[in-house]
Amino acid sequence: MRVISEINPDKSKMSSTQVMVLGFLLAIVIGSFLLMIPAATTKGQHTDYLTALFTATTSICVTGLVVVDTFSHWTLFGQFIILILIQIGGFGVITLCCAVMMIMKKQFSLRTRLLIQDYYNLDSIKGLIKFLIRVIKDTLIVEGIGAVLYSVVFVPRFGFFKGIWVSVFNSVSAFCNAGMDVMGPNSLIDYQKDIPVNLITMTLIVLGGIGYVVWFDFIETLKKSVKRRYSVRTFYRRLGEHSKLVINLTLFLIISGALLVLLFEWDNPNTIGKMSLGNKILASLFQSVTFRTAGFATVPQEALTPSTCITGCMFMFIGGSPVGTAGGIKTVTVFVVLLNVFSFIRNRTEPVVFGRAVSEKLINKASAIVISNLMISIFLLMILMQVCRVPALSAAYEIFSATGTVGLSRALTSSLNVPGRIVVMIGMYAGRVGPISMALFFSTKRSDKNDIRFSNGHFIVG
Repeated sequence: MRVISEINPDKSKMSSTQVMVLGFLLAIVIGSFLLMIPAATTKGQHTDYLTALFTATTSICVTGLVVVDTFSHWTLFGQFIILILIQIGGFGVITLCCAVMMIMKKQFSLRTRLLIQDYYNLDSIKGLIKFLIRVIKDTLIVEGIGAVLYSVVFVPRFGFFKGIWVSVFNSVSAFCNAGMDVMGPNSLIDYQKDIPVNLITMTLIVLGGIGYVVWFDFIETLKKSVKRRYSVRTFYRRLGEHSKLVINLTLFLIISGALLVLLFEWDNPNTIGKMSLGNKILASLFQSVTFRTAGFATVPQEALTPSTCITGCMFMFIGGSPVGTAGGIKTVTVFVVLLNVFSFIRNRTEPVVFGRAVSEKLINKASAIVISNLMISIFLLMILMQVCRVPALSAAYEIFSATGTVGLSRALTSSLNVPGRIVVMIGMYAGRVGPISMALFFSTKRSDKNDIRFSNGHFIVG
């Protein structure tokens, strides 16, 4: 990765990290003012600026925590603004600006190409514009297919026009891992036994969360496999090591999470205790998927057992995979840190996965992301408990949901006081830009790097 200052010596220009952090902040401010327009609020409702700011933040940060009901507080115009903000948050402000440039047929400078490279954490600027176009095109195609599939269920229930709107909103929200909906106050609880709605939602969440790099590698390898009639084993072996790692981690987390939820909630009458075995499995599977930054719910989150909530905090902290719409510190980040730990325990010279060594630079970067995000989450948790005096478990669930940009809450968000809402907004914003900015920061060659090698000091750890 390279910073702009190395290409352009003008130090006054912002780095790619600064552009992204300030870009998200600017989008939030503009979104909040749009939501303050009277036409965005239904008659009989009042929208103060803090509510508009909170809603814009949760939309841009694709989190889904809300202080007012999206379906009843906002008009169709207001919901449309929220949907646009969610889409911007899913794409990212850099992608949106580049899309506008392409529509206006503007040339991409080297600096712009480097911004895109940094945002998607790519190794090269070769084929960057094609990659960007494919990201936008494939996202819209998947969201469109999701909307069509949803409409089969929602049009008969809500009527044609509202059914189409609900389908489009849910599809975009699910793919972008936002977890917001315009159906009612209970998220997807009314559809907890509806297999099509559950499967469509989970598929969109997972597709948005595994990352575009995995998408494209999977599709290209599949095309070659079909053309050359490869076996399933050969197809898997020809996937890139990153794709194989992400797929394995995703499957492991979904299955292990579902098993833990099923175990902890088996006899809970307020969640899945009274369901049939099939519905218990479906609800547990959905809860496992939604824990990893989606925010939709098919069971009341405030009724979950403490064990499930702690499990949820852990999964929300991990989040989805790199270069996707999901939040959290990312699956590969956690894996790299754990791999380094086990390699040290086994006294191996370097961590290895799929026959490939993990570089020291990547390990340092992953460790920095994990520690930084954990420190932010714990600090905000302490502040929230101090300013709101709420139970520790509910506060932890709220904060890890915010910093992981998940959107699940134990019915706490709407009851927060002003300082509490500000703390949660900071958490959502830090969760959305934090992993990105920290990853870029620790992967950038800075001008203040050490040019002098120092002798080793005598320090003791452990």
